[in-house]
Amino acid sequence: MENKLAGEKITILGIGNTLFSDEGVGIHLLPLLEEALKDVENIEIVEGLTDGMKLLGPVEDAENLIIIDAINAGKQGGTIITLVGDEIPAYFGIKMSVHQMGFQEVLLAAKMRERYPKQIVMFGMQPTSLELGVELTEINQSKLGELAKVVIDQINNWRNLL
Repeated sequence: MENKLAGEKITILGIGNTLFSDEGVGIHLLPLLEEALKDVENIEIVEGLTDGMKLLGPVEDAENLIIIDAINAGKQGGTIITLVGDEIPAYFGIKMSVHQMGFQEVLLAAKMRERYPKQIVMFGMQPTSLELGVELTEINQSKLGELAKVVIDQINNWRNLL
């Protein structure tokens, strides 16, 4: 059976605000992923920060999109959370961080323009703190490797390499 995703590009979009400790988890994870995936073809890593509608281009250009962000799900700090497909925009309406409203609009605009990724998954981590600070909390920092593994496992799953 031929794997349809083997040659397709996978876009990884890290979003977050690195000025508010754990809110920046999506940005802090990117260097780990860049190192782990440096020899993997057809991977694009985009640092989204809090760019809002500026992210419409990368989202619309993505065939397969992985979003990484802080997700406030009311769970214990450092908990890794996975949202798939239609769970993503609906979730933004319930729990929002500083920048997520802008990103919710990006997803809606891409859908309205019929340029939505074929596959979309969001991985996040429950913030322990959103206080002013440029470093992740110790709890969330200690879970970065686990979050990176979840993202890499998703890529391998899409590419059928497991």
